[in-house]
Amino acid sequence: MGVAVRRKAMVKFPSLHRFQRRTSTAPHESHCAQVSRSVRPWPVFVALELLIACLCCSLSWGQPTPRPAETLHIAAASDLQPVLPPILKRFERETGIHPEATYQASAALTAQIQNGAPFDIFLSANLSYPKWLIYAGLADTRGIDGAQSGAPVIYARGALVLWTRNDSHWPHPSLVTLRDPALRRLAIANPERAPYGRAAMATLTSLKLLDLLKPKLVTAENIAQTAQFAETGNADAGLISMTSAQTPHLQAIGTAFVIPKDLYPPIEQGAAILSKTSARVSAEKFLNYLLSPPIQKELAQSGLAPVK
Repeated sequence: MGVAVRRKAMVKFPSLHRFQRRTSTAPHESHCAQVSRSVRPWPVFVALELLIACLCCSLSWGQPTPRPAETLHIAAASDLQPVLPPILKRFERETGIHPEATYQASAALTAQIQNGAPFDIFLSANLSYPKWLIYAGLADTRGIDGAQSGAPVIYARGALVLWTRNDSHWPHPSLVTLRDPALRRLAIANPERAPYGRAAMATLTSLKLLDLLKPKLVTAENIAQTAQFAETGNADAGLISMTSAQTPHLQAIGTAFVIPKDLYPPIEQGAAILSKTSARVSAEKFLNYLLSPPIQKELAQSGLAPVK
């Protein structure tokens, strides 16, 4: 009776009979075949990856790993900011040594060095600050061409100029400009921190104008900020460095008058190597590079009188 029922069911539901025929023909073998077909390509890809890895290893085998460029940290006076960057780039191309400069007033840099700032070289805007560091045992000039024991190396001489905007009341400045009652604000660098500020004060003293102009002085932190005060109109004129005045921007918008050098003491800019440097050889190489005739010529074109 059970057989008869099943036969009736197959007649009534023919799709059930087809389903039973499909599921009865080795379902396990059919599943394995599908898995096999889906897995079969992977060994090929694995073999290709291994082959590529072997080829890469064979190409790099025996080649030395490139050493990272050594970094030279330079404490540089603010008047060098318009001058030094192209020199640093050329030095890196020629030597593979990467120099990085921090630009501030010489007094501020001296204080940082005294407090342990990790500089390798000090490029001051005068001689007194590096000389003091040498005396304190924090710097020296060993390995620099022409160096004298206990003294900084003079790498350049600076010049002070009076700069005004072309659209100001004084498009052609001179010493007469300093005596003009219409001059209300004169920018100078901080004489307590910047050598160019002391040169400006010496100039006003020599001209017997210090008492007259003292209430009109706008004091900047360093010589770069002094130029910015004059450029932006925060001051009517500025006693700034020749290096700042000869930048393309300031040449385009203003005019500089060179202050006679007998009105202020010479601005002799000195350098020294920090005693705790870990890049001694590179530091010596850079300072000798700075003193080389081609670079001295470039300094002269940028407003610094060469020493060689």
